[in-house]
Amino acid sequence: MSESPQQDDELAGTEQPFVQHLMELRDRLVRALIAVGVVALALAFYPGAGELYDLLAAPLVAYLPKGATLIATNVVSPFVVPIKILFMAAFLIALPYVLYQVWAFVAPGLYSHEKKLVLPLVISSTVLFLVGVAFCYFFVFGKVFAFIQGFAPKSITAAPDIEEYLSFVLGMFLAFGLAFEVPVAVILLVRMGVVTTAQLRQYRGYFWVAAAVGTALVTPPDAGSMLILLGVVGGLYEVGILAAQAFVRATKAPESEDEAAASGGT
Repeated sequence: MSESPQQDDELAGTEQPFVQHLMELRDRLVRALIAVGVVALALAFYPGAGELYDLLAAPLVAYLPKGATLIATNVVSPFVVPIKILFMAAFLIALPYVLYQVWAFVAPGLYSHEKKLVLPLVISSTVLFLVGVAFCYFFVFGKVFAFIQGFAPKSITAAPDIEEYLSFVLGMFLAFGLAFEVPVAVILLVRMGVVTTAQLRQYRGYFWVAAAVGTALVTPPDAGSMLILLGVVGGLYEVGILAAQAFVRATKAPESEDEAAASGGT
């Protein structure tokens, strides 16, 4: 039985020497860094590093006692910390382009029926991460800081250090941003054959237990915040299962003529 042209490997002729792969990786990393640098330069002119830090600190300052402000215990902190915030904001803004460079490097190793879904994955990953960060900033921070200030004894005047606040914010942003990536992680695990959607449903209870432990570790000592994040992660897990089913069907390799004839004859 002769093989049809459709049975030819779609990746035929796409092999590249290892050195060329390294050069391409270098070029894409440079492009990503340049994009972050350009955005950072623009943000330095407007609104400025100091204004960005004031914006980041606004949820905490709103719940500090009247007249209280954040303090800097390190000599260079008033300069270094706003610069860090500047580059963090630049990275978030340039994140779609950075992720595109990552996927563009991986894309040549994918089949044609998989390449068409690269862009949706890039967009969904970016949007979900940014939604997680925004959810943390606009919703969670208010509840956390209100709880902490309401619990603090009246004999204590809160004066948080700006570096410690930055570390706290980055940790929370990362935790919530990654938590919102649960659907993408589920889709990739199913597509790579690590698990099936049936197994994900079967072990749903174990996931909830693991998610409860994880949220308890990454969230502040506020039961409300932990329950909110747990509910969000659990909901996204269910969304990921449904999305994985659709994704697997969409990225299924097209049947060859012989396979189609065999399946039609049964």
